[in-house]
Amino acid sequence: MKEKILDKKKNGMLVLFITILLYLAAIALTIAGGVMLDDKNNAGIPLLIVGVFWICVGWIPFLGLKILKPQEALVLTLFGKYIGTIKGDGFYFVNPFCTAVNPAAQTKLRQSGDVNGSSPLSIGAKDAGSAQVNINMGVVDKKISLKIMTLNNNRQKVNDCLGNPVEIGIAVMWRVVDTAKAVFDVDNYKEYLSLQCDSALRNIVKIYPYDMAPNIDTTGDGVADEGSLRGSSDLVAQRIRDEIQVKVENAGLEIIEARITYLAYAPEIAAVMLQRQQASAIIDARKMIVDGAVGMVEMALERLNETNVVDLDEERKAAMVSNLLVVLCGNHDAQPIVNSGSLY
Repeated sequence: MKEKILDKKKNGMLVLFITILLYLAAIALTIAGGVMLDDKNNAGIPLLIVGVFWICVGWIPFLGLKILKPQEALVLTLFGKYIGTIKGDGFYFVNPFCTAVNPAAQTKLRQSGDVNGSSPLSIGAKDAGSAQVNINMGVVDKKISLKIMTLNNNRQKVNDCLGNPVEIGIAVMWRVVDTAKAVFDVDNYKEYLSLQCDSALRNIVKIYPYDMAPNIDTTGDGVADEGSLRGSSDLVAQRIRDEIQVKVENAGLEIIEARITYLAYAPEIAAVMLQRQQASAIIDARKMIVDGAVGMVEMALERLNETNVVDLDEERKAAMVSNLLVVLCGNHDAQPIVNSGSLY
């Protein structure tokens, strides 16, 4: 379906003015015809008929008056046939028998513009996805917003490439760029977008490990790399954005940006993974402490040899090294025992 823009319909004010004048003329004709009939003048019958007829049907042109605010559009059909779309702010007049079409008008997603958009007279019902369908008791607004909107779907539990369950959530910035495709090529473009976001998120997350892991190829080039969900969040978000864009191209939607808003291990393994991270951090810290302690011991022995403060044999050097390493690598402050006697 190809979008057709009706850009020559911005004459609503003129039609409104003419219609009001015709209504006033019809009222005047009706009054004049009634007066002439009271005077036994049959010439008032045509005037009365024309005036009453216009009073009865003159309201129909008012149905063709449409007001649009900036970044709004209205998809119009005439007896089931798509005739075009009006876009942009202004006061329009279209065929009064045209019908506005927007199958997603009552669908409320967890996104900007929909969170507080439900009417007090609406009944909310959760569907199978992350969208919420509101059944409004009043008039449904069929206008399509062309603004940039932010979709924040529910968090998904997905297994990463190592099989670890991960909870992840994304925020997707999107907008409608082709109203005809959005309305006629898919059943409900908002629900379609929501489901495609969930599908793309799962497809990309299962390629990456949560943390950097050896021998993992995340780019598909056959070479192991250092990609991970936590360390390569920008790259992961870009791949998710590209994946969603491919899927929603036929719905006339543009995905502007995708961002990871939440990332964590699933609760059932979070405690174990925390212990693993703590153990890794402790090992790294111990390595750093030992490397520093060995350097300090080497420096101490070199300084003692240079200044000839004391002459130590190999056995005493080994005892000194052992004592220094215990002091420098211990978890608690050392409590030395002072020998007030001889060195030996």
